[in-house]
Amino acid sequence: MPAVEFVMLASGETLKVETQTGLSVMETAQANGVPGIIGECGGTMSCATCHVYVNEDWLDKIPVPSSDEADLLEAVAEPRNNSRLSCQIKMSDALDGLTVEVPASQI
Repeated sequence: MPAVEFVMLASGETLKVETQTGLSVMETAQANGVPGIIGECGGTMSCATCHVYVNEDWLDKIPVPSSDEADLLEAVAEPRNNSRLSCQIKMSDALDGLTVEVPASQI
């Protein structure tokens, strides 16, 4: 089972959780009570309440954002070059150990 490490920037708390292949990072966060990953739209890419910063070491291992995702990311608070919607990152064995940061503004 792949694992994801969530770093809450507001507190510095880190939570590492195992997940199933095929689940999104957002679904994993919600199932494990990770604060700040709301996902109001349920993963339909219409709200950006699942915004995360992907650790730079992992950016080349995930697909680039679609144009729709890029448009939504322009509207998030404190966007960075490594901003992503966690609903759009599907977990796989290749992403085992993925580290994402939850923006302080979301907690």
